[in-house]
Amino acid sequence: MSVPAYSAYRDSGVDWLGDLPATWRDVPFWALFKRVKRSGFPDAELLSVYRDYGVIRKADRDDNFNNASDDLGSYQLVEPGDLAINKMKAWQGSLGISPYRGIVSPAYFVYHARHAERPEYLHYLLRSVNYATGFMTISKGIRINQWDVDPDQLAKVRVPLPSVSEQSAIAAFLDRETAKIDALVEEQRRLIALLKEKRQAVISHAVTKGLNPGAPMKDSGIEWLGEVPAHWGVGPVKRVIDLATSGPRGWSERASDDGAFFFQSQNIGREMDGDFSQGARVDVPDGPDACRAKLKFNDIVVCITGGRTGSVAHISELPQDAFVNQHVCLVRPTPTKGFGRYLSYGLFGLPGQEQLGLAMYGLKQGLSLENVREIVLPFPPIAEQQAIARFLDDRSTALLDLVNEAHLAITLLQERRAALISVAVTGKIDVRGLIPSQAEAA
Repeated sequence: MSVPAYSAYRDSGVDWLGDLPATWRDVPFWALFKRVKRSGFPDAELLSVYRDYGVIRKADRDDNFNNASDDLGSYQLVEPGDLAINKMKAWQGSLGISPYRGIVSPAYFVYHARHAERPEYLHYLLRSVNYATGFMTISKGIRINQWDVDPDQLAKVRVPLPSVSEQSAIAAFLDRETAKIDALVEEQRRLIALLKEKRQAVISHAVTKGLNPGAPMKDSGIEWLGEVPAHWGVGPVKRVIDLATSGPRGWSERASDDGAFFFQSQNIGREMDGDFSQGARVDVPDGPDACRAKLKFNDIVVCITGGRTGSVAHISELPQDAFVNQHVCLVRPTPTKGFGRYLSYGLFGLPGQEQLGLAMYGLKQGLSLENVREIVLPFPPIAEQQAIARFLDDRSTALLDLVNEAHLAITLLQERRAALISVAVTGKIDVRGLIPSQAEAA
């Protein structure tokens, strides 16, 4: 889509804004918004501010982050049209003009509108990459990735304002174009979900039925498993392993910049891989605890506590000495009975994941070592386990390549979305007349 520029520009005087159309004016932030603090509304609807959405109802977000306090009396009231800013993440775009009435964290900044400008335009403008850069320049602090925007400096920030009719045209144009991009992003996300489902289905079939569709079958005696190849065994993981253990307690106190790699739940990758690119290090003491907690090539690791309980990785590469912590179960196959890669696929796939899910206990997700040992899987002969693992490696690689392509497409679409908003709200393109009915109606 080719969109013309304005006929004349002027220097805004602000590096991160660049040139503005000559007909546009600009005003300081304080001329548009007045900071307010209105508390004492604990029964109002909970709102939150997200980088990807702006201000939303907290009930519409199905995650457990940013949990509200039990005491909502100090939370701040936000009225429709107010600007709410997460002061620690304004530089990431965590702000927005609210379409709702509700309450937000007392740590946020809330600004009441005292202008007659179009809130839709200002919402796009203040959340643009230009203003993310601007907010970064006026944020300060010592916490990593949490720098408070300075309200005194914010008051002085320049805000470009085209005519009200142009503001309406820009907002309508961006509504239309970003909706198209968002629809494409959603298509890619659905594709990713389908590819991951396909991968799980391929894994589940291979580890429960094998690779030979003509193989004689027998009843496994387990309802959820059904028939398996007649020459396979079925039983708990403990039959084919030498060891299932976790790291010792107290090692977190032995952190050391030059110690051995301390393998934790966050080092279990999303795709059955072990991530050694970054992590904690620990000064390992001599003794039996160190011997049992040391990772070896072909081991399997399972997260047994915390939010990632049930995550599985196979140690197919071991670039350095590494020791598991107490939140990770280390499973070591018996070489003549269990091939590590095959067992990993069994635990990572639906057969293992469904059993691990049923075994989790309490409000805080967790598994015992015995839970892991008792996971039931089919066990073909070791050579067949190796063949299945090779087959699944090939199929998984092909499917994950497609997943990565979809993720890349999403990244490019989101970059295009951000760039389109940036050039529209700062007048680098002239969208007047592109959607005349909406602009004229405004």
